[in-house]
Amino acid sequence: MPATSDRNKDKEKARNEASTRDRTEDGKPAENAGQAPQILFYHLERAGLMDVLPALLDKSLARGWRIVVQGPTRQKVNDLNSALWLVHEDRFLPHGTSDDGFSGEQPIYLTEKDDNPNGATIRFFVEGAEPEVVDGYERIVYLFDGGDEEAVIKARRQWKRFAGDAAEATYWKQNEQGSWEKKA
Repeated sequence: MPATSDRNKDKEKARNEASTRDRTEDGKPAENAGQAPQILFYHLERAGLMDVLPALLDKSLARGWRIVVQGPTRQKVNDLNSALWLVHEDRFLPHGTSDDGFSGEQPIYLTEKDDNPNGATIRFFVEGAEPEVVDGYERIVYLFDGGDEEAVIKARRQWKRFAGDAAEATYWKQNEQGSWEKKA
């Protein structure tokens, strides 16, 4: 009997976590709660992260999406924060971290944690950050460096994880002209 009781407790804990996860910061249900996200893998070979990420962020903002970008460590997030200030000469790419305050108001929120204070609908994983939870998002974007064997191994592991799920997973790779081609 104790095993059944433990299983019931685990199920209840999972339900409570899902209920919290599928809500915005103010407690309202997330629009896409319970739906499997679209998952896009971008294999970076011809261009680096800072050549690709800003364009994807711009496109996401143009769609009216709020965004979370997750790096693996606080240092990587700080480096990304600094780099995003220098992306456009003529305008600002609106972003910030928890250190900047107003986390819930940031159109692009940068973090090394699994948080979503701005109610983002799209989440980017960069520099080897690995998703724990992807529920509650419309889209997950996993960018990885094709020249880094460890990053490729992590990406393969994540692909196997998501390709068999109900989520729609796609794999994108740059061709010789620099355009993105859907490979899977």
